[in-house]
Amino acid sequence: MTREKAVSQEPLRELTDAIASGDAAEVAEWIDRIPEEDSARSVARLRESEQLQLLNLLPATRAAELLEELPEAHAAELLERLDRKDAAAILNEVASDEQADLLNRLDTADAEGILSAMDPAEAADARRLAQYPAESAGGLMISEYLSYPEDYTVDDVLEDLRANVERYQKYDVQYAYVVDTAGRLKGVLRLRDLLLARPDQPIGAIAIRDPHSVPVDAPLSELERFFDHNQLFGVPVVDEAGTLVGVVRRQDVEQAAEERTGRVMLKLTGILGGEELRTMPLWRRSVRRLSWLSINIVLNLIAASVISVYQETLQAAITLAVFLPIISDMSGCSGSQAVAVSMRELALGLLRPTEILWVIAKESAVGVINGIGLGLLLGTIAFFWKGNPWLGGVVGVALALNTIIAVCLGGAIPLILRMFKQDPALASGPILTTVTDMCGFFLMLSLAELILTRLAT
Repeated sequence: MTREKAVSQEPLRELTDAIASGDAAEVAEWIDRIPEEDSARSVARLRESEQLQLLNLLPATRAAELLEELPEAHAAELLERLDRKDAAAILNEVASDEQADLLNRLDTADAEGILSAMDPAEAADARRLAQYPAESAGGLMISEYLSYPEDYTVDDVLEDLRANVERYQKYDVQYAYVVDTAGRLKGVLRLRDLLLARPDQPIGAIAIRDPHSVPVDAPLSELERFFDHNQLFGVPVVDEAGTLVGVVRRQDVEQAAEERTGRVMLKLTGILGGEELRTMPLWRRSVRRLSWLSINIVLNLIAASVISVYQETLQAAITLAVFLPIISDMSGCSGSQAVAVSMRELALGLLRPTEILWVIAKESAVGVINGIGLGLLLGTIAFFWKGNPWLGGVVGVALALNTIIAVCLGGAIPLILRMFKQDPALASGPILTTVTDMCGFFLMLSLAELILTRLAT
């Protein structure tokens, strides 16, 4: 065993020994000492029974902190397997936005069972947040924030802070928010201004009026744009009546965007559901992959059927077989680039599913330029390899035309799928690959058939 591997295994051995001993203090000491990235990785390597025992050994607050370091899918599975009272005690200590995310991943019966065992106020807040879409301001906001009526004095606020110091220590406090008697957002109070103001001064007089806010249904793309243009730690979230309902933090938006990108990448590679961890059950992981791969077998057989139609042409000019996979692969790569751009623009709200013709026009221009360039390159290689200009022409023209087709399809397919309320990330790849393969094979072999006598010599 190399030194690097030995070092990476050391935290895991220490953790398993601490769990086996059943010493809660030793386990807590390990959690405090180990770096965050090592603790999450070590916990993921434990057997499920050891993970559950670990959570039961830790105080609820520490268990919640550890749970928040794990991927949501993994954390939700652990909550499902814990005793409901233990799960409720831990979930009580989890940040409000994480509570909602975890509950949405649980079966309805499990979620309700845990909620019924939670603190009633915490449960009501979790239910409220869980009703919003995950990638919206409501789904990402936290309910741990400070807000005060605008007629409160500075001394009133400072007295409240002193009286609730233990509770507010858990809050990520950057600002306090000022509301009217109906709870509508009226201003933002900087803590610096609060500390330097006269004790009898109303906070409404020192607050920043008409602050930035976002609607509760604002999508993730809108939140990304907001934080791109505003260097703020967080932004208040309001409902249709202007009532303050939560706060969205920049860090949570950035994390959600990274997770969305990861899910899209997994879907593009055929992971159903857009999420897989190697800690998940083997059968579930296998089925998720196999479902997509089985469909691809059928789609590839359809594409290969084109070759069977031109079998005699291929036998007469066997050199063509060398270039068939090159043309299909290069066209597929070009189409995948167009797919990625369309999906990105859809996610950012820069593109509507109905703008297919505009996308095709834009992509066809790129396709013509890139198609000619790639066609000339591959055609020249074919010519110098076999000394046959006709072969170079067939290969080059087929690649150029198929590149144009691929980028137009790649740009349009995600929009068409979105129009029919299908997931573009999961279905775009197989559809594009099948069509570009079929078109590439057809173009090259049909062109070759027209000048077969010149290719066979």
